Amino acid sequence: MSFFPAKDPSFGDAPSTDAIAQIVVPRTVDLGGLQVRRALPSARSRMVGPFIFFDHFGPAIFRAGQGIDVRPHPHIGLATVTYLFDGEIVHRDSLGSAMPIRPGAVNWMTAGSGIVHSERTAPDHRDGGEPLHGLQLWVALPMKDEETAPAFAHTPSTDIPQTGDNGLTLRVIAGAMHGLRSPVATLWDTIFAQARLKAGAVLPFGSDYEERALYVISGEIEIGGERHPPERLLVLKPGDRVEVKAIADAHFVLVGGAAMDGISSPRAKTASRRPRPTGRRAASHSSPAIPRNSFRCRKDPRFR
Repeated sequence: MSFFPAKDPSFGDAPSTDAIAQIVVPRTVDLGGLQVRRALPSARSRMVGPFIFFDHFGPAIFRAGQGIDVRPHPHIGLATVTYLFDGEIVHRDSLGSAMPIRPGAVNWMTAGSGIVHSERTAPDHRDGGEPLHGLQLWVALPMKDEETAPAFAHTPSTDIPQTGDNGLTLRVIAGAMHGLRSPVATLWDTIFAQARLKAGAVLPFGSDYEERALYVISGEIEIGGERHPPERLLVLKPGDRVEVKAIADAHFVLVGGAAMDGISSPRAKTASRRPRPTGRRAASHSSPAIPRNSFRCRKDPRFR
């Protein structure tokens, strides 16, 4: 997650299937009972489509009095995406947004010219036994939109299109796939989907998107005759249609899109224009002033 000090991932063994360009084994950091795995960026796969960070956190169960307490911090020039499988996180930002995110919903925060936000477990969710499991991704913005006005969009779970058949459950969180199109607005050609397969079921994944990767949350899958366990990011070769088969009941996500502005590495972009956002403090960039009372929620006393 953007607010956890996860380290860059290391590589797995060289892939033995023509369909997979890289296998990334995330680095794991244990933060007092909450494990965070960072799959992007890695030394060879700096990004996939617009996705520049990929953090998988949990599953965890908090003890009484514990929870997430991410203090207000700034972002510029990118978007953050939070998607939960279990639990709840309360988002607040300098635009006045105050929104709990729950499983299946999407929080898409576009930092643009500058935004400050916090992420916390609500006080009434700290009695013990509170679960947390999900993803937080950072999404690069097109060059022309890096200084766009900041924005926050929450899409409830009921608005995310879903289909299920022959042992497959597919949710298209952003972009379009298998006849489903997400209502989540993006500024770049993007795919973000969640899939659950029963053992023996198959999901075909076409070559509609230039850059694609698959991250295994749980279970075991097979691609091109090779099996892959959980907690692996499989970066697929461009142009190849693949079939993902579940060896055991499997849960995974698909991410990707067009290569960003024709440059495959955020570091390469920094050489050609102003520094790219890396989660550092926004003070060195031109960004709007944030009022001191920006985080005082006026809509719901639960978030005070």
